[in-house]
Amino acid sequence: PLEQFSIVPLIPMDIGHFLISFTNPSLSMLLTIGLVLLLVHFVTKKGGGNSVPNAWQSLVELIHDFVPNPVNEQIGGLSGNVKQKFSPRISVTSTFSLFRNPQGMIPYSFTVTSHFLITLGPSFPIFIGITIVGFQRNGLHFLSFSLPAGVPLPLAPFLVLLELIPHCFRALSSGIRLFANMMAGHSSVKILSGSAWTMLCMNDLLYFIGDPGPLFIVLALTGPELGVAISQAHVSTISIRIYLNDA
Repeated sequence: PLEQFSIVPLIPMDIGHFLISFTNPSLSMLLTIGLVLLLVHFVTKKGGGNSVPNAWQSLVELIHDFVPNPVNEQIGGLSGNVKQKFSPRISVTSTFSLFRNPQGMIPYSFTVTSHFLITLGPSFPIFIGITIVGFQRNGLHFLSFSLPAGVPLPLAPFLVLLELIPHCFRALSSGIRLFANMMAGHSSVKILSGSAWTMLCMNDLLYFIGDPGPLFIVLALTGPELGVAISQAHVSTISIRIYLNDA
């Protein structure tokens, strides 16, 4: 089961001095995008939604309304129209994470978010973009967040350095948080499920009698782990909104 955490090149390609491979994370993320687009297509295939929404349309509307309202609540100091300019970017991150994270619970699938380099991919550009937004909105005054009011001048350089370090670590924090939660929970479930299957397949009565122990633990952990996978999409969007509010 731990092979679900291994990046395997499905289609290796040598281009000059570079090895560019289509890997199982690439396939998994393409499947995620295809699933989202397929859901939206079925809802809007007749040119728009129904006046009385069905279950699928209600699901898409719920996902869509999941972002704009918290954006208005958590980002202060801006008009509603300006806030909503950030909603598409946050909606893409939220929807992609919402469909991508639970995929690792499917047997023989791939847990994309169990790799830090993959979770760092979206978190680092988001940090760069939020920093650019901060300078666009506030100019050099954006740097004043690192220097609280009333600080003695001799301490100012040290406080600026101390504040800039955690600010720069925001580029890593979102990726590390998602990677750590997904890796820990999915590893526990997959190790226990592999142990239960091995005990079940052994021709030994003692192992067969003891097999329900890890099997029930796997069943008990499946629900909470699925909840963690879904809630991490919400947590990632909350962190983006907090960083935007600071900017």
